[in-house]
Amino acid sequence: MLDGLRWLALEVKYLDRAQSFYEAFLDLEVRSESDHEVAFAAGDTDLVLRRPHSVPRGGLHTHYALSIPRGEYDSWYERLDERFDLVEHTFGDSKSLYFYDTEVNCVELGQSDVAGPGVDGVFEVVFEVEDLDRAQALYGELGFETVDEGDDRKRVRMTAGSFDIELWEPHLGLADARGGVHVDVGIEADDPGAVVDSAREQLAAVEETERGYRLRDPDGHYLTVVEP
Repeated sequence: MLDGLRWLALEVKYLDRAQSFYEAFLDLEVRSESDHEVAFAAGDTDLVLRRPHSVPRGGLHTHYALSIPRGEYDSWYERLDERFDLVEHTFGDSKSLYFYDTEVNCVELGQSDVAGPGVDGVFEVVFEVEDLDRAQALYGELGFETVDEGDDRKRVRMTAGSFDIELWEPHLGLADARGGVHVDVGIEADDPGAVVDSAREQLAAVEETERGYRLRDPDGHYLTVVEP
């Protein structure tokens, strides 16, 4: 069973500039760093900034959503509105604001039931896919459950416990966001081997690593399945 997002990696051209952005505007603290990547603490998830170095590279123009406490939303909006052309949307009784980082990733801050303070987790990542039906079937086999489908069938929302993914055919979404290309995520599962076996025939590649199993889907996205 899938149950948590361990990391999300983003490809950056200039690591120092991107690191400064996330420290200055999102108050993220560095959890680890090397010559080619920096991992920030976003709740229990690592938000990784990675220079092109090897595969998996990290996602390009990835739309992803960070959790913030409900009561902090207005203060985050006021603070970021001084610098960015924010876009705001309401989903039921929750609000989200959208802006772009130095690498044209669309960053969403969404009201969530988290303790905080500040950014406290990643609750959504968007993957761009060529064939929506194929991708939906694959991620269903991996353990994601479909919870919403766009009226025009350009997107599908799927959940796995504490986080969601959205599968998008190429298009511009809210705030003109795009789905990520060659996204790299780490996902927790009680039995990584069983997750792999459930969808092995549909995967482009499977590699056993020290941390679990690294999977590559037909659209070039990487998922590493690890034990909690």
